[in-house]
Amino acid sequence: MPKKLYVGNLNYEVTEDELSQLFSQCGKVTGARIVKDKDTGRSKGFGFVEMENDDEADQAVTRMKGHDLRGRPIMVDLARDRPAGGGSRYGGGGFGHGGGGSQRAGGGRRR
Repeated sequence: MPKKLYVGNLNYEVTEDELSQLFSQCGKVTGARIVKDKDTGRSKGFGFVEMENDDEADQAVTRMKGHDLRGRPIMVDLARDRPAGGGSRYGGGGFGHGGGGSQRAGGGRRR
């Protein structure tokens, strides 16, 4: 079963092919993806590599953690599953508490 790895501290110029080639030294890479900004298309400096099995993924974590790639030591770890619902670091919906505004001048909630 494929195992996904998180790869961080990437130089913004690193390509998905470059990432795939690097990790292929540790086993079969089934996918490599650099996360990019939706608006600019520029790399966010991290991505994911999918290895064919657990043993190859473990070897990749050990061998590649701290590896210098284009002048930066990369971070490598097992990827964690996303929280249910896509996950927002703010816990779901919006920014407010209870939705909607208050009719009162102070903006506080009525009790």
